[in-house]
Amino acid sequence: MRHKSHGGGSCFLHFIYIKMIDKQIVADVVRDAIANTDAFLVEVTVSPANEINVEIDSPTGVDIDACADITHKIESALDRDVEDYELTVGSAGLTAPFKVAGQYLKNLGNEVEVLTKDGRKLCGVLTDYNEAAGEFTIEVQKKVKLEGKKRPEMVAEPVALKVDECKSVKYLLKFK
Repeated sequence: MRHKSHGGGSCFLHFIYIKMIDKQIVADVVRDAIANTDAFLVEVTVSPANEINVEIDSPTGVDIDACADITHKIESALDRDVEDYELTVGSAGLTAPFKVAGQYLKNLGNEVEVLTKDGRKLCGVLTDYNEAAGEFTIEVQKKVKLEGKKRPEMVAEPVALKVDECKSVKYLLKFK
């Protein structure tokens, strides 16, 4: 069998091996960094290109100093000579969907917007969150015709929902 080659050039393949950073290591460093604060970890993501994104939150808010402190602790735990990475540390967005229990607890008493998997959109005040049961309760305003009244009136009605039955739950930002 003969092999014919057209052109006299040669072909080289270059492979660059990037060791993906372990997300659990980053999460552990963040948890240690916020251990004596009211902050909590929302999410750590690491892309195949080692783009690390850390989201934290706190009932009292997240400031730039907290983010800088966490950034320094992560940088001291990872060796740039071994693992090249891009790092972003920030607070969870004000209107981003809730991902962890701390966000539900932080927003007790606040208005939230809920999108259910069956297509309903509910807005109401978050009144209860039960992490063990995976459920929460919101109070929605509903027009009801009360006995002895000529016109319907708005009344608060509790609605219990399972977290896993919702596409998203987020703080409802209103401008007055």
